[in-house]
Amino acid sequence: MKVDDEAVAGLIRRAGRIAVLTGAGISTAAGIPDFRGPRGLYVTRQYDPEKTFDIDYFDRDPSYFFAFARDFVQLVEQVQPTLTHRFLAMLEERGKLDAVITQNIDGLHQKAGSKRVIEVHGSVRNGHCRKCRRAYAYEELKAKVLSQEIARCDSCSGIVKPDIVFFGEAVQGMAEASRVAGQTDLFFVIGSSLTVHPAASLPEYAGGQVVVVNQGLVESASPEWLRIDEPADPFFARIAAKLGM
Repeated sequence: MKVDDEAVAGLIRRAGRIAVLTGAGISTAAGIPDFRGPRGLYVTRQYDPEKTFDIDYFDRDPSYFFAFARDFVQLVEQVQPTLTHRFLAMLEERGKLDAVITQNIDGLHQKAGSKRVIEVHGSVRNGHCRKCRRAYAYEELKAKVLSQEIARCDSCSGIVKPDIVFFGEAVQGMAEASRVAGQTDLFFVIGSSLTVHPAASLPEYAGGQVVVVNQGLVESASPEWLRIDEPADPFFARIAAKLGM
């Protein structure tokens, strides 16, 4: 179901509890490549996703992942949050947004000022040694990723893996994300094609209206959901103006 800007702004004004699920499409305007878009990693094959994000392959040959990680960390250091990232942080600051649930690993929500961020696919901002489980915060992890071919633990020389959820690993925070979704009366899906499960099932838990803002195909979309087929930034720029933000 298509909807106009004023209707969405009205939903936000009236909503008691809002939550959002964000995917790669929210960060493409910042310069972070997505996975399934026309210039995404799955299409360009700059990095083979079956090798880059497979936990069994990582344990056999982690050098392939760390080649990607060096490029990705350098990119994350350079980019800034988009208008939509900042809009969501402002909604939270105003007490309208309960939480951001994100499939992204780039940390741009936190960089924009969002406080409650549930990262179901993990993050590049921290890591753990695969051998002794020593934790590494971002600055220490970043230094290792950028300076070592394979990041090694200072305690045991094991491999330090960023806390990104790989294929073959369990997603994080789904119980919390499902509870958050179920408590809302307005749930946004922003920049996600709802292809990757179990995160793609979260809109089904929503306690109220679901609004999907995504350019292109969205899988398993319900006819009852409101649908905006365009990039997030121009849409939320108009919504922010209507809300006086």
